[in-house]
Amino acid sequence: MACSSFPATSFAKRLEGKVALITGGASGIGESTARLFARHGAKVVIADVQSELGHSVAEKIQSESGQPVSYVQCDVSKDSDVENAVNTAVSMHGKLDIMFNNAGITGNYDPSISSVEYEDFKKVIDINLYGGLIGAKHAARVMIPERKGCILFTSSFASVCYGGIPHAYTASKHAIVGITKNLAVELGKHGIRVNCISPGGIPTPLAAKTMGDVDLKTVQEAFMGISNLKGVPVDANDVAEAALYLGSEESKFVSGLNMIVDGGFCLTNSGLTQIDH
Repeated sequence: MACSSFPATSFAKRLEGKVALITGGASGIGESTARLFARHGAKVVIADVQSELGHSVAEKIQSESGQPVSYVQCDVSKDSDVENAVNTAVSMHGKLDIMFNNAGITGNYDPSISSVEYEDFKKVIDINLYGGLIGAKHAARVMIPERKGCILFTSSFASVCYGGIPHAYTASKHAIVGITKNLAVELGKHGIRVNCISPGGIPTPLAAKTMGDVDLKTVQEAFMGISNLKGVPVDANDVAEAALYLGSEESKFVSGLNMIVDGGFCLTNSGLTQIDH
C-alpha cells in the first residue's frame, strides 16, 4: 500500500539536486520510490509500459512535491526503449545520478517445475534480468564520463531463501544479485556505486494479482503474518526508504550490497517454527 502523501513538515532533502530514473515507476514499489525521491528533492523520470497510469502518477507526484516529475514510455526488454528513457532524463535535466532498475514480473505463478515453459521463462528473464542489465548499460554510458552515479536493482528475498516462488522469477532475481556484484567491481573504478534491494512480501498491485486479485490490506496482513518481525505494518514505502538510503550520499561508500528488506523472514526455517518447545 503505497503512501500517497507526506506531512508538510520541513526536513533535510537527501536527494536535493539529483536526477533519478525509475523503471516500473507507475505503480507499487516504483511509484512509492518516485514519490519519496521527489519529496527529498530529486527530479524524477518514471519509465513504464503503463502509459495512462504513468502520466497520471507523474502529474500527481509533481503536484504533491513541487519537483519536476515526468513519464516516458518504456518496455525494459527493448534496448531502444531503455536507451531513449536514459537519453530523455539527460536531455531534460542535464545528467543522471540514480538509475533504479525496478521493473519486473512474476510470470506464470505456478511454482512447480512441471509448469515451466520456454516462452514464459524467456519473458521473465527478458524483463527482470535483461531489462535491468541494459538499464545499467545505458546508465553507465552517461555516468562514466561524470565519474559518479548510483545504479540500483530490485531483486527479491527469493535470491537468498526459498519462498515458494516460480523458478523463472527466482532465477532472474539470483542473477540480479550476481550482476550487482560484477558491476560494483567494474564500475567502481569510475566512482559509480551499484547495489540491489531484496524485498520480502510487499503489498503491491502485482502481489495482489498473484494472490487472486485480493485487496492490498489482505496482502499486507498475509505478509505480516509470516514475518518474524511482529506488529510492523509493511508497505512499499519500506523498500522506497531503502532505495532512498542507497541513492543518497549517506551510502557514499556502500557498493555491491544486496539489502534484504523482509522483516527477518529469511532468518528462520518455517518448518522449525511448527515444532513445539
